[in-house]
Amino acid sequence: MLGLNSNAQSFGRFVLGGRHMASAGHYAAAHAAFLILEAGGNAVDAGVAGGLVLGIVQSDIVNFAGVAPIMIRMANTGRVVTLDGLGVWPQRADVQYFRDACGGRIPPGLLRTVTPAAPSAWITALRDHGTMRFADVAQAALVLARDGFPVHPTMAEFVSAKANDYRQFPLNTALFLPDDTPVKVGDHFVQTELAGTIQHLIDVEQAAGRHGREAALEAVHDAFYAGDIARTISDYHAAEGGWLSYDDLANFRVRYEEPVLTRWKGLDVYTCGPWCQGPVLGQILAILDGSGLETFAHNSADYIHLVTEAMKLAFADREAFYGDPRFVDVPLAQLLSERYAAQRRSAIDMNKAAAAMPAPGTPIGHGAQGPSPDTSYIAVIDRHGNTFSATPSDTSYDTPLIPGLGLCPSSRGSQSFTAPDHPSCVGPGRRPRLTPNPCIAVQEDGSVMAFGTPGGDVQTQAMLQFILNITLHGMDLGRAIDAPRFATYSFPSSFEPHEYWPGRLSIENRIDSAVRSDLAARGHQIIEWPAMTAMAGAICAVSRDASGRTLIGSADVRRASHTVGW
Repeated sequence: MLGLNSNAQSFGRFVLGGRHMASAGHYAAAHAAFLILEAGGNAVDAGVAGGLVLGIVQSDIVNFAGVAPIMIRMANTGRVVTLDGLGVWPQRADVQYFRDACGGRIPPGLLRTVTPAAPSAWITALRDHGTMRFADVAQAALVLARDGFPVHPTMAEFVSAKANDYRQFPLNTALFLPDDTPVKVGDHFVQTELAGTIQHLIDVEQAAGRHGREAALEAVHDAFYAGDIARTISDYHAAEGGWLSYDDLANFRVRYEEPVLTRWKGLDVYTCGPWCQGPVLGQILAILDGSGLETFAHNSADYIHLVTEAMKLAFADREAFYGDPRFVDVPLAQLLSERYAAQRRSAIDMNKAAAAMPAPGTPIGHGAQGPSPDTSYIAVIDRHGNTFSATPSDTSYDTPLIPGLGLCPSSRGSQSFTAPDHPSCVGPGRRPRLTPNPCIAVQEDGSVMAFGTPGGDVQTQAMLQFILNITLHGMDLGRAIDAPRFATYSFPSSFEPHEYWPGRLSIENRIDSAVRSDLAARGHQIIEWPAMTAMAGAICAVSRDASGRTLIGSADVRRASHTVGW
């Protein structure tokens, strides 16, 4: 079974069950999902409930009106589908303005807003694959917003670190820095206006309930994107110089996209498409296949060096080729091919680190062309084997709260670029190149696993090491998550202002100092991380065996993550 090695002599932290299970980036979200499962809901109902809660209890790093890419595998079909959960640039977006007036930067504030996608993603998933009403799955989020919750350490640390950014916006300051002091661990945090927004959506659904569940959910969607909420958002943008219009909102809906499949050691690994960084995981696995990685000791100098150099190559291709496939030609089949992987693998020098981001490759038939702690994650598998995996995100420190609504429409435009030849350049209707990327993996025997993590550009790197820990080193879920991690930053950051740290390799200091010295001698610029740092990601995972009798889940102690199930 994926993530359960019964022959191991030692075990990590995990939860075993035989019915259903949820693992999420905050304990309240995991419990909310579990309560829905106990009430008879399926994995999608539970995943949406937990996802909505993440937007409340982690409203510093997950916005109710942010992004929410989702992957779903329904047991009766075995087919994996994805919802992009990602907004697009408004029709008035003008990249030339950024070049002329902002020095090529995408400044904080309203002008980095793309259409909010998370509400559309949650509602669409619920309508098409769930069984419950919005009122049912939103109840926990409503209560936590209306009645409040104690501030947890991850939130307190983030708000304190971003205090000066919050001070740019009066309403954000009032909420997150009352009396101009960042909220502290244990403070009671209430979001009255956001609770009112959620209650309004529930009331709309109730009023439309006589027309049936699907019609009522459509009414909820319309209430956000074409009703009073949309007008409040667009009126604020119009008054404050933003670009997001009522028509941008009224015409928006998330899209289903085909997942990207990579096979690795008997495992089918599904990621989202190249509108996000998801396929980077598949590219790295393809480069490492046949590299001899399995002959090296776990987290030895040779092991870390080889994995790091493979990651650099894949991230170089991300920078050169990834973007919204509706606007740019992304040669994904070639990038994931065995032939291309062998070409990229041959560029690795085991004795010397690439000093900077390598040049991109040349896929056959195609011409060559600072770490962020935001985001959260939720995984759910229900008693039927239905699987849900989602990575909701968006911050509240770089764009203003909308008066009366208590939410920040997605500032994910910060992940676009202004260079005219960049594949993820700003443009009307275009999606930024997203970092959040949930995953689902299916083993040859039919075992299934949902997993993901926050961590910006570190996400795919942490997920890669998690998969390697399971498939190459026989670790259970808990040990695979807890094992020391490392990450390269030898490429432009996905986040504005797209900082670049050539050769940087950050390593949790539980990895032996002799290994770090060896890596430094090969040319890696070593940055020592604390033993267990949130900068290394915070993986949550749930797995179910082929028989359906055993589930295992685990959550990363690097953040406020938690697993609930039985």
